[in-house]
Amino acid sequence: MNGAPNIQDSEQPFLAHLIELRDRLLRAVIAVGLIFLVLFPFANDIYAFIAEPLMAVLPKGTSMIATEVASPFLTPFKLTLVASIFLAIPVILHQIWAFVAPGLYQHEKRLAAPLLVSSVTLFYLGMAFAYFVVFPLVFRFLTGTVPEGVQVATDISRYLDFVLTLFFAFGVAFEIPIATILLVMAGVTTPEKLAQKRPYVILGTFVVGMLMTPPDVISQTLLAIPMWLLFEAGVFFSRFVRARGKQAAPETASSAAVASGAPSSAPDGGFQPLSDAEMEAELDRIEEEEDDYDAEEEVEDEAPDDRYRPDPDDPVERMLQQAYEHRLDGDDDIARGLLHEVLADGNEQQKKVARNILKQLDDYSG
Repeated sequence: MNGAPNIQDSEQPFLAHLIELRDRLLRAVIAVGLIFLVLFPFANDIYAFIAEPLMAVLPKGTSMIATEVASPFLTPFKLTLVASIFLAIPVILHQIWAFVAPGLYQHEKRLAAPLLVSSVTLFYLGMAFAYFVVFPLVFRFLTGTVPEGVQVATDISRYLDFVLTLFFAFGVAFEIPIATILLVMAGVTTPEKLAQKRPYVILGTFVVGMLMTPPDVISQTLLAIPMWLLFEAGVFFSRFVRARGKQAAPETASSAAVASGAPSSAPDGGFQPLSDAEMEAELDRIEEEEDDYDAEEEVEDEAPDDRYRPDPDDPVERMLQQAYEHRLDGDDDIARGLLHEVLADGNEQQKKVARNILKQLDDYSG
């Protein structure tokens, strides 16, 4: 790990990431395909289920129509394909999570899993709300305002486009709490600032409802009001997430500083940078440990059976390898974060390697 990297070594992690991304995408596509193969024999039944809210309020003697030659086949086919993608969302998100998880910190992993589960659940809840609450009200209102002498005969493809738009709009709208929490976690805003913007948010929900739904007042209002309530829920829960983050941050910084031998924090809990004298002493200590490490390597060369061998199943060893790969890719900030986790959780040998890489990063940046 201490050797000078060449161009071929630096390209290898990037190619490995591309291969892994390809495999993850293939698994997601296969999942969608398998679900589609299972659902396709029931394509007409699925369309009948989706059309039920409109069929229930159509005047007697009327029905839906197909104005294009291929619509009776293509419309249920399209619906089944979209339904397969919606049902495969947990698998798709799991593949995305498996791809990005190795690059996340421990506290980010602990928060990401609940956020993924809740986002999928909220998306499905938004679709269910649209089907069971919005559709009956909207279609009852629209069919009840038909001018005299006009017969309602909705085209099946136009109806599918209408309901898919509402499904997607309500599914995305129900993600507002997750978006709010992520904005607060990223430090873009605070719950207090969001609460101060409440009048603008309420106005914005009605504007979004107007743009994302068909041009009728009922569906716009039924989208805007839940969006506002979900915004309030996001502000409420973001306060707990921020408070938890504040409690975890000093502990993480303290444990990393203790493991590395540096002062952990200022009296008020914030980060306290090293003075010039402390930095010089820290560098001297690292050089001494490197000399000891080199001496140990010479002894290990004489007795190869007793030398240190990394354990590929050790999560700390994997963090060291990921830090080294990020260093080769130029992602110094990510590499430093991983190395500080090694300093907090690793054994003495792993800590020495981590300190050596950190020193190399400092020398390079200096």
